[in-house]
Amino acid sequence: MNEKILHIVDGTRLPLAKAGGRLSKLSAGDLGTAVVKGLLARSGIDPSIIDEVIMGCVCQPAEESNLARVISLRSGIPQSVPARTVHRNCASGFEAITQAAEKMAAGRGEIFLVGGVESMSQVPLLFPRTASSKFARLQKARSIGSRISSLCNFRPRDFSPVPALLKGLTDPTCNLGMGQTAEILAREFSISRERQDRFALRSHEHALSGKDRTKTEIIPAYDHVQHAMQEDDGPRPDSSLEKLGRLRPIFDRSRGSVTAGNSSQVTDGAVALLVASEEACKQHHLNSIGRLIDWTYSGCEPQRMGLGPAYALARGRAQGAPELDEVDIIELNEAFAAQALAVMDACKSEKFCHEKLGLSKVLGEMNEEIVNVNGGSIALGHPVGATGARLALTALHELEKRNQKKALVTLCVGGGQGAALWLERN
Repeated sequence: MNEKILHIVDGTRLPLAKAGGRLSKLSAGDLGTAVVKGLLARSGIDPSIIDEVIMGCVCQPAEESNLARVISLRSGIPQSVPARTVHRNCASGFEAITQAAEKMAAGRGEIFLVGGVESMSQVPLLFPRTASSKFARLQKARSIGSRISSLCNFRPRDFSPVPALLKGLTDPTCNLGMGQTAEILAREFSISRERQDRFALRSHEHALSGKDRTKTEIIPAYDHVQHAMQEDDGPRPDSSLEKLGRLRPIFDRSRGSVTAGNSSQVTDGAVALLVASEEACKQHHLNSIGRLIDWTYSGCEPQRMGLGPAYALARGRAQGAPELDEVDIIELNEAFAAQALAVMDACKSEKFCHEKLGLSKVLGEMNEEIVNVNGGSIALGHPVGATGARLALTALHELEKRNQKKALVTLCVGGGQGAALWLERN
């Protein structure tokens, strides 16, 4: 654990919106600017005292290169303040927080604005590589004859673009989509379709019952016609086991159990956190809502990437992080119901903990009563670059409401990684 502790001073987020919906016409830069402006206005902080802006984003727009810098300048942060965009797939929001903590520990800054953003609505379409070269030749053609010749080289398949999101959700090392990795875990841990659907229903029910509790972390988002969106639009009041049971598997149609209903929703969103050292809090009279007491990242098999949190928790134990029975709140990202349930099963499995994690005793049981008490990504959505920061923000607010002390925030990461943060309320 680092001696210089990162304190979370304040944080906010936009409502999470279904991809293709209310916020779909806003770019990632628009979403990030809105949430950063909102945080600066609410905190009242002088932006000139910020040492750096660090934002996570997975699908960074080509027209908004180094998205964090774009957001910083559009938000009125002085141009002298540097900014960087970070990418660790689903843990990009975590990466922004922990990079700030590492820089702080190294004496290279005291106050940072961190977070994550994702416009999954605006992830582009990709043309085949063969088409790209043909378009390049067409662009270079000068005469009418050479242009006609270039056009004649095109074939119908050249005009069949693939969504970049589909490519991004497919692991290039094992050639499996993220949903297919969830199917592997469902089979290996014998997680039934009914159990997955019950977990998904629970996510919606908790998100709906927790709406009043999560209002404190949300600022309104304004769509392209300036209509205000004030709450997440993913939770479904009419969800039921019967309706979930009617959905067909989408990743293994013949014998699978992972459906759109028990998977995380594709979503647009943005989160911003103001973090500072204890010394900076005292100097600038900043109140702290919590602090980062430890964190870990760990690798695992890409085809079983969903088990990443268990590997991160095992590494956390080795470095003295709090045990599962020592935390009051757990935010376990719901990439898929099968994946989240597999993590919970793995943590209490002697066989898995011994054979896969090399532990002499189990990690312990994740008490469902404290897991995702305000719903998870199945109901709320998973704007991949923003989710990690969202989980941390939600956990801290819940600790405050319950007058409790410690939270574990953890998620799996595409490509075969796990990440975990341990937070403590002041």
